[in-house]
Amino acid sequence: MTDYKSIFITGGGSGIGRAVAQRFSRGSWFVGLADIDEAGMAETGALLPEGTWSSHKLDVRDPEQWERALKDFHLACGGRIDALANNAGVPLGGMLHDLSIEEIDRTLDINLNGVIYGARAAYPYLKEAGPGSCLVNTCSAAGLYGQGGMTIYCASKFGVRAITESLDIEWAGDGIRVTDVMPSYIDTPLLRHSSHAKSNKPIRESVKSAGLEFTPVEEVAETFWRAVHGSKLHNPIGKTAQLVARAARWMPGYIRSKSRKLVDRGDKLMG
Repeated sequence: MTDYKSIFITGGGSGIGRAVAQRFSRGSWFVGLADIDEAGMAETGALLPEGTWSSHKLDVRDPEQWERALKDFHLACGGRIDALANNAGVPLGGMLHDLSIEEIDRTLDINLNGVIYGARAAYPYLKEAGPGSCLVNTCSAAGLYGQGGMTIYCASKFGVRAITESLDIEWAGDGIRVTDVMPSYIDTPLLRHSSHAKSNKPIRESVKSAGLEFTPVEEVAETFWRAVHGSKLHNPIGKTAQLVARAARWMPGYIRSKSRKLVDRGDKLMG
């Protein structure tokens, strides 16, 4: 069995996944990149030292692909998977009545079912590597308090938060730590797209018009590193996420009123 640690990262072809791969590579971990975008994985791999990573084409919506990808990575990394970064996700904004069934199903399949399938498939490997192995899920500030114009996205991220809390309890006896990171707005390629099919406005413009800040993707990657090595269950990232976390706990009336005003003037939050 290998004497170095390894991490399997979904959504490793760009954005947060790429930054997390670079951070763990700097920490001398062997990195497994998983994505449907093979060209993106190759670009990420070119940023990592030779011989310290492997790539695995994976649609997180398919449980059988999960089984194959993790089996292949287990061989590639030398027989030990210390962490899974359940990171793959898609954004979706817009009023519920404006969303198509296809958009709703795709978002829930990737953001929620993909996390469930990944956790289930990774469990025996993490148990084998424990104690001290870790499942880290990409949640969101949208998993802290529901927002208008984000019903389905919030539902998916509330679900990820629930998965994290439930498995933290369920897997404690197996020596597996479970945690999540909760970014607010990260300036990644995902924000170049519109929030949903009926909108032509890029998500980035909506974030700017709402007066919200972008958190550097490097800060998110550093939080992943701390989450895997630390003891916190939830890890909000950035001013917006930290504000929402405090307000949801201590001032729910304030965040409810603030969110309604944002929707009234047409600014949709997207975490």
